[in-house]
Amino acid sequence: MSTPATVQQASPESVSLGEATRVWAKIGWLSFGGPAGQIALMHRELVEKRRWISDERFLYALSYCMLLPGPEAQQLAIYIGWLMHRTRGGVIAGTLFVIPGMIVIGSLSWLYATYAHLPAVVAIFFGIKAAILAVVVEAVLRVGKRALKNRVMVAIAGAAFVAIYVFKAPFPLVVLAAALIGIVGRHWLPGSFPAPATAAKLAEGDYLVDRKIARGELTHTRRSLRRAIMVSIVCLALWFAPILAVAGIFGPHSIFAQQGVFFGEAAIVTFGGAYAVLAYIAQRAVEGYGWLTPGEMLDGLALAETTPGPLIMVVQYVAFIAAFRHPGGMNPYTAGVLGSLLTTWVTFMPCFLWIFVGAPYVEALRHNRALHAALSAIMAAVVGVILNLSVWFAVHTVFHDVQTQSFGPLHVDVPEWNSIDIAALVLGVGALVAMLRFKVGMGWTLFASALLGAAWTYFHGA
Repeated sequence: MSTPATVQQASPESVSLGEATRVWAKIGWLSFGGPAGQIALMHRELVEKRRWISDERFLYALSYCMLLPGPEAQQLAIYIGWLMHRTRGGVIAGTLFVIPGMIVIGSLSWLYATYAHLPAVVAIFFGIKAAILAVVVEAVLRVGKRALKNRVMVAIAGAAFVAIYVFKAPFPLVVLAAALIGIVGRHWLPGSFPAPATAAKLAEGDYLVDRKIARGELTHTRRSLRRAIMVSIVCLALWFAPILAVAGIFGPHSIFAQQGVFFGEAAIVTFGGAYAVLAYIAQRAVEGYGWLTPGEMLDGLALAETTPGPLIMVVQYVAFIAAFRHPGGMNPYTAGVLGSLLTTWVTFMPCFLWIFVGAPYVEALRHNRALHAALSAIMAAVVGVILNLSVWFAVHTVFHDVQTQSFGPLHVDVPEWNSIDIAALVLGVGALVAMLRFKVGMGWTLFASALLGAAWTYFHGA
């Protein structure tokens, strides 16, 4: 048996909003590695280290978030923040999850628009990107260990990986298929789809949130139609107000109105995780609107992959560059900042709506056997999805040239073996060994990888 990454301790009797805020801020600044790395970080901090929430409830919440459009990692943070400290906790958790990435991406977008290339930043991020590969692999191992409890779940995860990576199946279809397997499978193989844990069992696990819910202390988790309607009205008003404002001030055909409508639409129609969203946005922003070139879109993706916060923060970069080049009589930098802030708002505001309205109903259905079986199967499929992201990330990190080759109905990303980046491979393996074998913290691993990557780039270039 492997040694745990942190020494487990008893869960606290209570956690103040101030203490939780500090933890959410830490998670926000260390949330590298896309959704897989962010979920692994939250699990390490909230389940293993602090014992605020149990494995089962964490994965249950994640399963719900995976069904929603938008960044699932941020939605998971909102969900747990809401469980602990009501609406205020959810707002703080979700906001602090985004702010670090917004600051970094905003600054890098400004520099990119000014200089068009950032050799110093690229040198540092070369090492960080290799280290993120280790973070994502660790996420597969951590989540898989808890979600794949029997052979059926392993089979579901494997099928999900093959469906997405090889057949390029849309994520919503994979989720629907997994849910149906869970609902039907609990009748055919009840042992592989166990009933949800009882409140008494959860209370015995000594996790803060589970213990409080078992005691009936977290009354805000109960359903309320009146509250759901009021929350919906407030969130929708906050969501649409900036779009209507820029359309009224700058005109309905301005770059800002276009961005508000486009990214607001993307926030509600793009299911399937970060890469599905990015594929949709890249196609429309590059081919539809002509805001930037394919190469510039890839540069933005590289920046987003190596900065804290949700990977979908790349929309801020896209909006900044687009508004910078089409300022409509404004100062280009002012236009870029306005466009990026508007886009960030309309992209992430719906996440609060989905959680604050839907979470109480999801909690109420927690002990429904059919729903539990469906979500268990979905969570197994999520492992396959994260594995797909891991393989995708590994291939594009270690190899410079990757081509998609078709073999009938199969579409496989095949790297050009001559384009292998030995330095990236060595840094990635080293970071993986450091984190998994020697239990080095993520922050120190990223810092060391950044220094090594910068040194390699400098001396190799020299």
